[in-house]
Amino acid sequence: MKRILSFIVVVLITTGVMIGTSPGLLNSLKLGLDLKGGFEILYEAQPLEAGQRVTSQSLIQTAQSLERRINALGTTEPEVTTEGTNRIRVRLAGVSNEAEVRNMLKKPAELTFRSATAADAKKPGQFSKIELRGNDFVENGAVVGFDQLNQPEISIKVKDKAKFAEITKRLLNKELAIFLDDELLSAPTVRGELTDGSASITGSYTRDEANKLADTINLGALPLKLTEKYSQSVGATLGQLSLDQTIRAGLIGSIIILVFMIAMFRVPGLVASFCLIIHTWLVLAIFYLGGFVLTLPGIAAFVLGIGMAVDANIITYERIKEEIKTGKTIRSSVIAGSKASFRTVMDANVTTIIAAAVMFGLGTGSVRGFALVLIVDIVTSILTNIFFSRFLLNLLVKADVVKKPKYFGVKESDISAL
Repeated sequence: MKRILSFIVVVLITTGVMIGTSPGLLNSLKLGLDLKGGFEILYEAQPLEAGQRVTSQSLIQTAQSLERRINALGTTEPEVTTEGTNRIRVRLAGVSNEAEVRNMLKKPAELTFRSATAADAKKPGQFSKIELRGNDFVENGAVVGFDQLNQPEISIKVKDKAKFAEITKRLLNKELAIFLDDELLSAPTVRGELTDGSASITGSYTRDEANKLADTINLGALPLKLTEKYSQSVGATLGQLSLDQTIRAGLIGSIIILVFMIAMFRVPGLVASFCLIIHTWLVLAIFYLGGFVLTLPGIAAFVLGIGMAVDANIITYERIKEEIKTGKTIRSSVIAGSKASFRTVMDANVTTIIAAAVMFGLGTGSVRGFALVLIVDIVTSILTNIFFSRFLLNLLVKADVVKKPKYFGVKESDISAL
């Protein structure tokens, strides 16, 4: 009695939470450019100082800097691409104040090395005095090497050796913090007076972190001025009609899957259907809480994750049916079938997570978005469609509510035939 009561309470509470929060979740989801549209700006890049030129490296790094700024504004999945030798195109969705975004983006990325003043001493981690700017460094003078302990270090060169010597002498054993715009990148400590115009920045950096810092310093040594050439509204590439059709197709497909699961596996299919609904709700909740942007690749990953969740249930319940057909009791069949299928299901999910993690690490743009959604979807599926569904089914089995083979879609004739 306690188990059946526990089952009813869990189902009712879960259902109530889903019904109460689903409308808000659906209305709060952020849509990407392909679903919602937005606006785009085309910039022409020019060097700030006479005699300098726009290189492909500085153009790419400036585009990366723009993308970081846009994300800091809380906009949604920007598309920032370089065109030709001196142009950058920015596409944005979900921007409420276009003027603010334009004002933020047109400023050149400003690299500064800062020290703490006497007033900053009262606020640890504050650095307000600018000692060096990006144009104080030699172009492409920051390179990554390794010290005697084989740890990454960044070598830098400045144009004015005397100025650098004075700064390092005055800040001996003090921090000289590195900022890009107002973002603190690193705060190395000055270990000695440097008179030859070069220095090494060391710390607990990985190779990727060291490369990123070196690229940032090189970008700051050749900042680019961005001039807006034009801007225009961008329509949703998928279109509202296509989005509605996609949602409708998804709902029809989901209903067919749920009916199939119930028809094939009866009570376990009913439990699996309920857990699939929880899985969908939980993924949407994670999208909302994490500020995810829903794009077409994200929808594809979402559907793929649901398909894998259905596979997990089918594998498990087919194993249980096979155990029942051998003449075992319902309880023994559920335990044996769940145990036998667990490794197969987990292996399939883990290998997919590994593949998605590689895509996320090596990919860019929508590829990373697809991979991230897929990882979240599979992890959620493991929690709901493996552990939670088995918890609910075990409650029913131990309460002797489902004690006949027909409740699992197994005919008595199939058992007697064996």
